[in-house]
Amino acid sequence: MLEIKNISKTFNPNSVNENKALKNVSLKLEDGDFVTVIGGNGAGKSTLLNAIAGTWLVDSGSIILDGEDVTRLAEFKRAKLLGRVFQDPMMGTAAKLQIQENLALANRRGQKRGLGWHISPEEIESFKETLRMLDLGLEDRMTAKVGLLSGGQRQALTLLMATLKQPKLLLLDEHTAALDPKTARKVLDLTVELVEKNHLTTFMVTHNMKDALNIGNRLIMMNEGSIILDVSGKEKEKLTINDLLELFNKTGELNDSMILS
Repeated sequence: MLEIKNISKTFNPNSVNENKALKNVSLKLEDGDFVTVIGGNGAGKSTLLNAIAGTWLVDSGSIILDGEDVTRLAEFKRAKLLGRVFQDPMMGTAAKLQIQENLALANRRGQKRGLGWHISPEEIESFKETLRMLDLGLEDRMTAKVGLLSGGQRQALTLLMATLKQPKLLLLDEHTAALDPKTARKVLDLTVELVEKNHLTTFMVTHNMKDALNIGNRLIMMNEGSIILDVSGKEKEKLTINDLLELFNKTGELNDSMILS
């Protein structure tokens, strides 16, 4: 589903602020893989996710998604292939539009737009049924402006929007980090449910080592722009938090946010 071949990305090249964020990274995700990605600050996790999304074009190498070379494809052109949930709950939705209008936009992703604006009764019923999964009562507030929702409600809605059209690849960029623990757990449980239900290939960046170990079938650790650990199956199941802490200690990238999470 995703093949990354020797990609590199340097910010501010040939300056005192030069930062080699990605160094010849290669990675292959099979259809249905749920990969969790951990690493210290500046390890390259978010840079890799943004390279896949097209937010930043890579300096070298190639990115192939479902057989299509998207290396030089603009971010908005990749959007029809990808679903994405950001760390900031405010970024995934349009605050001034209604809940049903946000869902309608997500439902039309990748389609040609006409001059009219219309949400059919069939769509509304479908959206209500989808919102019931959240158990947040949003199915009874379809015409409410999204800006009136809490951060957790907006993040849960963003997750639904990102998966509504069953993307080729779902990108999750620390999507529970800005939420309180109870809400974060609810959103994470919903994530697992949606990924399993729709058989989505998923790439999830996280600082939470427990979540990285317990979720998904594969774990990747990054350090200084490179992948230093890639485990799956039985090998992943045998890993413990102490094993990860030891690896982080060796790289010198262990920080307080990881320990607290």
